[in-house]
Amino acid sequence: MPTFRPRLRAGSLAALLTVAAVCAGDAVARVFPFGPHTRSVNDLGNQFVPFHARLWDLLHGNADGGLLLNWSSGYGTSFLPDLGTYLTSPFALLVGVFPRDRIDLAVYVVTVLKMGSAAALMALFLLTLRGGRWWVAGALGGSYALCGWSVAEASYNPMWLDGLVALPLLCLVAEWARTGRHRIAGPLLVAVVWAANFYTAYMATLGAALVLAVRLFTERDDRRAVVRGLVRAVCTVGVGVGLSAPVLLPVYLGTKHAYPGWDRPFAPAAWPDVLARLLPATYSFFTPALFLGTGTLLLAVALAFQRSVPGRERWAWAGLVAGVALSMQWEPTHLLWHAFATPNGSPYRQTFVLAGLVVIAAWVSVSYGWPERRALLGGAAVLVLLAAGAGLSDLVTGWTYPLFAVGLVAAACALVLAGRGRRLAALAAVLLIGAQAGQAAAATAYFDRQRLNRLDDYAPWGERQRTQAAVVAGADGWPGYRTDPGREQTTTNDPLLVGGQGGAYYSSHTPAVLTRTMRALGGGWTSNGRAVQSLDNPVTDAVFSVGARVRGPRDPHQGSNVPDDRPVTVSRAEVPPLVTVRGTGRPGEPGGPVPYGRSPFRNQEQLLGSRVYTVPTTALRAADGGAVADKGAYDYRVGRGTYTLTAACPAGSEAYLWSPDMFGRARLDDGPEVEFKGQLPARRAAMQRLGTVGGGGSVRVTLTPVRAGTVPHGAVGCLDRARLTSAVTGLKRTGATAVHVTGHGVRAELPPGTTGTVVIAAPRIAGWSCQGRPADSYLGLVATPAPARGGAVDCTFRPPGLRAGAVAGAGALAVLVLGGSALAYRRRSETGRSGRPGPDRAPQPAGAPEPVEV
Repeated sequence: MPTFRPRLRAGSLAALLTVAAVCAGDAVARVFPFGPHTRSVNDLGNQFVPFHARLWDLLHGNADGGLLLNWSSGYGTSFLPDLGTYLTSPFALLVGVFPRDRIDLAVYVVTVLKMGSAAALMALFLLTLRGGRWWVAGALGGSYALCGWSVAEASYNPMWLDGLVALPLLCLVAEWARTGRHRIAGPLLVAVVWAANFYTAYMATLGAALVLAVRLFTERDDRRAVVRGLVRAVCTVGVGVGLSAPVLLPVYLGTKHAYPGWDRPFAPAAWPDVLARLLPATYSFFTPALFLGTGTLLLAVALAFQRSVPGRERWAWAGLVAGVALSMQWEPTHLLWHAFATPNGSPYRQTFVLAGLVVIAAWVSVSYGWPERRALLGGAAVLVLLAAGAGLSDLVTGWTYPLFAVGLVAAACALVLAGRGRRLAALAAVLLIGAQAGQAAAATAYFDRQRLNRLDDYAPWGERQRTQAAVVAGADGWPGYRTDPGREQTTTNDPLLVGGQGGAYYSSHTPAVLTRTMRALGGGWTSNGRAVQSLDNPVTDAVFSVGARVRGPRDPHQGSNVPDDRPVTVSRAEVPPLVTVRGTGRPGEPGGPVPYGRSPFRNQEQLLGSRVYTVPTTALRAADGGAVADKGAYDYRVGRGTYTLTAACPAGSEAYLWSPDMFGRARLDDGPEVEFKGQLPARRAAMQRLGTVGGGGSVRVTLTPVRAGTVPHGAVGCLDRARLTSAVTGLKRTGATAVHVTGHGVRAELPPGTTGTVVIAAPRIAGWSCQGRPADSYLGLVATPAPARGGAVDCTFRPPGLRAGAVAGAGALAVLVLGGSALAYRRRSETGRSGRPGPDRAPQPAGAPEPVEV
């Protein structure tokens, strides 16, 4: 059985191979830090860099809020679910040692370290599973970490890489459970991986359970040993998941309160496309990224022909790989892999489990000796057939077959030479490892370029972010007023990245109440409502106490066709405090506001409590002067072309256009063009200011859509600034005299004799309570009745599930401590009995390899 030194060599080789291939591929593609581009995904930019910036702020005591409440994003959101989803990996803490303005480099380093660690752990597990050549284990460990899923999809979602690390780690834990070893370390490691990212940990746990099932089937243990192993495994996972409950339950309930985003029914990928993704230089977001390197695939498919492998073991591992591959294409098992809900985005997020099983099959094949000629010929023939089947797919590119052929020839030559002396074995190692590294680097570069070509491109931290951060810091007056970092964003989480307390927010846990409230007020979004944008509007700024707003040019990487050379500036406005007092009734009750309707102009007035807009009747004409047909009762139907929208408003008022489904440009008279990027339901264009209405009161808006869409009948609203000023003055007069904000709530001092409803300018997400009772909702904001005698109001926030999770975690910890104490007592009582192994080291079946200590 391998000793410590071969295992160290294997892990080091796997990690080095992974890091070198990833960095080489990124350098070729000129991806940061080797070039000007960053990894991105759709219209979200590198949204996970801002979350790590938030972690940096927390570690250094600079955050607005704390672990429970994030005051920077979405006008106040729950942070613990985000922490548990994106930042609870032990690797994430490394960002604290980097300068904040190098946070993108910190995230890149964390990403590469996760991949390298996954490679090393897989190499370690392979040597634990069966003895063998350390350099082969290292090469296969690197192959696992460099699978297509890792470099094509998970590399820009760092939290997914926690699953890549979790699979070999949980396989080790399962092996310990089978042999009755490391009974304390096992639950602790399960807790770590489930707390790091429960979604991929769930998939990794299913994968490790399948590996354990095959191990129990092939090792021919007696029934009692099998039952004991299964019981130990179930207890290990149960206690470990219980330990993670203080993070796990808030994360789970956070998804239940989140806006649903888009709902894409599962449709299995075409089999030629699935086969194509086994090969290098192919890409598609909605197919499983199965690329592993031709050498690994050759060893895996050769297993079925490898007569030196016992038949029971050979067919068990081969059958497991085939069964998992088929399960990805069948809807019931697809739902099982994804916790019974088709995810937003790629429907093949469990692909890393299949990649790990293929690597294990390849190791089983070679651990019994180098494949003989029959096995090599059979494996090569199967690979050629698979490649031929992939030829029916449009995903195959001009580089696919040349890279595949070179890798196949190199791997075959390496396996032929491997058993013919030490010198030829060294050459075989060079061929096998070199082919793996070369293919992986080429695949990484190809995937990088595909993302840059097909998706948006975002620059790393630079002068734009430095300027924004400096301007925000200079204007910040929190909690006296909010400072919004701007409508023109670099990422969907700009407030976390450059500071301030804005409305923009993206997360898997974006609260439904935030998205729906901002929709009612005329806000915009991307990602089907999960990425809420800042709304640059003086009425909503007054409602949410935004007293300073940063404005500047568009990010040049956003692909805008409208030139923008504006300087970065700050506009200031008098706004009410964060806590205001409204009338005596709740929405729908006498004296309360009317619930939200269709018009965002009227909805803003309801939330403000004053009439400030004129919403005129509009007429829309095509370029030839003809009338435009309606689509439904409330919208005009428009296509690509030019249209004229006319209305009448008071002279001197400010004209705003609300057209959430229009993708194109709008211009008031001869004023500047304003861009709208709507395409419902995926993208919703925000309400925008067009300019000042002229002396005649005529509003003439030229619309130039570039896609088919709709324009609302009530698309125009004209704001009276004098009325808005009067409304703000009234809210300031009756609002809180002092506001104290913490990382878990708000305390407001009210004027003596205050009556009515106290409203906090924050979305009423689940978890708010005021004066010891659940908070009310005032048109989507946190509210509570004013105290009978005036005075102060205390509102606190506790994420749903935190208390139950803490209780479950304490119970699991008690079980672990009591179990550990019992094990220690038994060990001490049995040390005097000769020939009796301790309970943490169960006797092994005859001929079985001794377990490797980790």
